[in-house]
Amino acid sequence: MRGLGTFGLYGGDVRALVYDTFRGPLVVREVADVIPHPHGVVVRVGATGVCRSDWHGWQGHDADITTFPHVPGHELAGTIAFVGAEVQNWQVGDRVTVPFVNACGVCVQCAEGNHQVCAHQRQPGFTHWGSMAELVALDAADVNLVRLPDALSFATAASLGCRYATAFRAVVQQGRVAPGEWVVVFGCGGVGLAAIQIAVAYGAHVVAADISPSALALARQLGAAVTCAPASAVPFVHETTGGGAHLTLDAFGSTQTCLDAIASLRPRGRHVQVGLMPDGPAPIPMGRVLSQELEILGSHGLAAHAYPELLALVASGRLRPDLLLTREISLDEAGEALSQVGQIPGVTVITQF
Repeated sequence: MRGLGTFGLYGGDVRALVYDTFRGPLVVREVADVIPHPHGVVVRVGATGVCRSDWHGWQGHDADITTFPHVPGHELAGTIAFVGAEVQNWQVGDRVTVPFVNACGVCVQCAEGNHQVCAHQRQPGFTHWGSMAELVALDAADVNLVRLPDALSFATAASLGCRYATAFRAVVQQGRVAPGEWVVVFGCGGVGLAAIQIAVAYGAHVVAADISPSALALARQLGAAVTCAPASAVPFVHETTGGGAHLTLDAFGSTQTCLDAIASLRPRGRHVQVGLMPDGPAPIPMGRVLSQELEILGSHGLAAHAYPELLALVASGRLRPDLLLTREISLDEAGEALSQVGQIPGVTVITQF
């Protein structure tokens, strides 16, 4: 695979979902076999999610995708099939997942523990070929791999790597959610629904905003106290919460949802921007931010070393990522699923290769 070698590790080619140009046809075909860098591994993919971020990449919204053909996919779980010579802590057969940000482990940000904003990060499905394939190569295995409990299925674990990990950092680490607070989530796709579940697990009351009635129904099933349409969210939130939200998240990613989320805050409230902004940067109302001492925060994934708390929530039953798995499909169905991402509520996962 591009940038990670094309040695015939298994003596044959690998099936993968491929596109040859932005917004071009999504087809399954055989591509060259792979071998990792000395500090990396090759994982035989057991499951990989179909995520809106992959759709953004296919649309040409991610500057890291520069050459073709390209293989998408960045939230994955599977079994290690090959180990590079410099890897210390992993062996063939280990069950693993990985954050979508693969850190270098040696830069200033990594030294501070902030692997999710590594200066030299790699991202499968963006900086190099991804996990919508039988095999995927991953860098810096000792820094980035996360060992999976035997009881956790690959399909459930795959949803952690982007959607749940992103939501966990946004709600818990960046948003600093507290019991009894009001949290408003704009956009009830995979990340938004995960954020709702996590906020509820930490004792918050959640308002979910989305244009899709089926997405809002799923949000209520996952614990949202009330739901509304985005167009009416700002006055609805202020009335429902008695003065505005303590914490808002824009999990959709648009100028309007970002501005509405900020407008929904009470004084000294906190907004976390999670969704990508393909329509350009939002004109932040800095006067209101200043006068009401609002916090505007970004959130970008979750470091591998921060996974134990997330996995503990899953093991305890307080967090049920399996409830978001609404569809398991084959690799041959992945192209259609990616082109239509967001039309079916919940998380779609490829489990048949």
